[in-house]
Amino acid sequence: MTTALTFRPIDTGWTLRASAGPAPTGLDAAIPAVVPGCVHTDLLSAGLIPDPFLDDNESALAWIGLVDWTYGTSFDWTADAADRTDLVFEGLDTVTTIRLNGREIGATANQHRSYRFDVRDALVDGENDLVVAFRSPIKYANEQSVSLGVRQRPYPLPYDAIRKSACSFGWDWGIATYTSGIVKPVGLESWSVARLAETRVVATPSGDGGTVTVEVAVERAPGAASTPLFISVAAAGPKAALDDGTAPSATAEVVGDRARVVLELAEVERWWPAGYGAQALYVVDVRLHGAGEARVLDATHRSVGFRDVRWDLTADESGTPFTLVVNDQPVFVKGVNWIPDDALTVRITRDRLRRRFEQALDANLNLIRVWGGGLYESDDFYELADELGLLVWQDFLFACAAYAEEDPLRSEIEAEARENIIRLGHHASLVLLTGNNENLWGYEDWGWKLRLDGKTWGAHYYYELFPALVAELAPHVPYAPGSPFSPGMGWDGEQQTGPHPNDELHGSMHLWEQWNRRDWTTYREHTPRFVAEFGWQGPPAWSTLVRSVSDAPLTPESPGMIVHQKAADGNAKLTSGLIPHFRLPEDMETWHWAMQLNQALAVRTALEHFRSWAPHTQGAIVWQLNDCWPVTSWAAIDGDERPKPLYYGLKNAFAPRAVTIQPRDGGLAAVLSNDTSDAWSGELVARRLGFDGAELDRFTSAVSLAPRETVVVPLPTGVADARDAAGELVVAGVDDVRGFWFFAEPRDSSLGAAQVEVTTTAAEGGTLVTVAARSLVRELTLLVDKVDPDAVAADALLTLLPGESTTVLVRHDGPVLAASALSDPRVLRTANELVAS
Repeated sequence: MTTALTFRPIDTGWTLRASAGPAPTGLDAAIPAVVPGCVHTDLLSAGLIPDPFLDDNESALAWIGLVDWTYGTSFDWTADAADRTDLVFEGLDTVTTIRLNGREIGATANQHRSYRFDVRDALVDGENDLVVAFRSPIKYANEQSVSLGVRQRPYPLPYDAIRKSACSFGWDWGIATYTSGIVKPVGLESWSVARLAETRVVATPSGDGGTVTVEVAVERAPGAASTPLFISVAAAGPKAALDDGTAPSATAEVVGDRARVVLELAEVERWWPAGYGAQALYVVDVRLHGAGEARVLDATHRSVGFRDVRWDLTADESGTPFTLVVNDQPVFVKGVNWIPDDALTVRITRDRLRRRFEQALDANLNLIRVWGGGLYESDDFYELADELGLLVWQDFLFACAAYAEEDPLRSEIEAEARENIIRLGHHASLVLLTGNNENLWGYEDWGWKLRLDGKTWGAHYYYELFPALVAELAPHVPYAPGSPFSPGMGWDGEQQTGPHPNDELHGSMHLWEQWNRRDWTTYREHTPRFVAEFGWQGPPAWSTLVRSVSDAPLTPESPGMIVHQKAADGNAKLTSGLIPHFRLPEDMETWHWAMQLNQALAVRTALEHFRSWAPHTQGAIVWQLNDCWPVTSWAAIDGDERPKPLYYGLKNAFAPRAVTIQPRDGGLAAVLSNDTSDAWSGELVARRLGFDGAELDRFTSAVSLAPRETVVVPLPTGVADARDAAGELVVAGVDDVRGFWFFAEPRDSSLGAAQVEVTTTAAEGGTLVTVAARSLVRELTLLVDKVDPDAVAADALLTLLPGESTTVLVRHDGPVLAASALSDPRVLRTANELVAS
């Protein structure tokens, strides 16, 4: 289909040069640039800088953020019959002055929105020169901080004073890039009479059918104020196409600059999250017509899913729940927090996002929370989430800081919020918009009140502006003022009212005392209604680590390792968190394994605990799924896209059916979780065993679980009480689903060296690895990237009793992997070697 509106990309002939600031000699000359792109990627392509992700190149390249950069290109243009020609920038990072043929046509200061400039009068026939001059983001942010007034934040540079991704200034897991660039497409859009300025689509199910509601705002060209305009809408579903003549349709006249079309569908398929049903999607085609409805002036489409979504905040005897309900079905949230998947965000492709989402699904996850220090994620991100059934919680972009409520920040924030609510509101995957990350909590507990001394801090955005915009533009999308947040909170103009924002009895909670100061076993002291953040650190995969850090010798404290550890006292916290459980290894590779394992055990223990309290606790969102560069961090998937042992901890703890053993009422209980749509019944068998495999006591019980049910079965003292805590464990399971309880920490136990035999056979897509245990083996994990950097094991963190065996598929290209390589003690790792002397 063609429309009167045309878009011509301006994506060739671009150059980049340093125009001011501390750039090395020679960079004042133009080099080729790619648009979309950024300064770093262009300098890398020209061979002018080293890879910022390696060693301490981050420090060596810090000058980039202090430089003013200029992009320029020329393009040919011939006058046409269009009423308007707009220069459209989908994304600029961040502070620019834009000139066309020497004439300033606009300025920008916000990475999180798009820009459109009427340039009809500035264009000339023939060659046109376009220049986009970027200010140093560091210098601009510092200037704005002085102008607006310094406010509280955890890091030195005032990321709160500029509408740029906060983590681009560095975070406790992130590299500081301070990059600039034309990060999204740019082009000329020519149109006549009118164009679609805003399109909002809502799909609402009702019984077996549903309603599509389309609301549009149009922009009219000069002289077209009274021209009759019409909107037509057609919708096609999973089993019908728009062009087969059967798609239901409806039309409405544009009144002024607005139109509303309601289309009733007699029968629709519902959209469900992953693990709950299929992801039925419908395409809604929206067209703007001129007189007589024949001429199509502009057109767009949206992919939607019919589903109801709400968060149940109905107070109960225990406080206030925070329960996600989709299509009237309560959902136990198995979530992860998301940061930008590459610190140089222009390199994030749809294929890369798909790989990450497929990893998330393989780990039994159902929700991704887009954290407020990153980005409003791309259309690709949301389209893939819709397609794959991953729920999305999107923060507005405010994180861990007080933000000024005065202009120019205030108006920029309203513009970006309005644009992104409209852009994202139709997605079936979007289940929550949240005002900020930790700012409500920070205002209460981090000393802000005293140091702000009456200055604004963001309350207007979280309690007034954002809820009003969501109610106006996407009232079907739930909103929460912050994370953490307790329902009932408010702002009276001088102080927050209602419960504390991080009260575990109400709403969402963040748990960071364990990582910062306490042992991870103390997660069990908390039974929050919903956990929106918690986590534990560990280093990246070995192949990722040695690719990015070239220290010789490589040690936990060698210079490159410290550069790639951004958390305050991070290594000290790693050590303090390990010692209660394992001895501290002396050699580097065993240290690496110990810290990876302890990360996995910490988070798995917490998840099993939180899940065991369902439906009182109705979700947990781990910090974090991914990394943006190679670094020691809280991520389950490292910056080179390799899964860490933590990844398998998530996968096992979030399995559709799980049996864990939990402390309850001074004893132990087996907790069975059935997060499937089918009933689950069988015989629970719980045994107390010696480490040699000898059965010391046994308990059996018939169990029957309804779909989505959790059942707690207390264990008798004969099974739950150890005679020799250092040498005994409890195993409880139904069929092949089982859990373990060890009475003593590994370092205090009599766990001996792992005795195993390894065999391999070829399999489609890789190698099947069978490990037979002749002794008790705890947390068996194959670090297969040491054999093949591209290899990935399907499972890990496996515990085997004496005489048992397990088979793991290792996916890779090429010939079958040798058993000798996989049984190498550098590759086949267990908890045993962190105990046995």
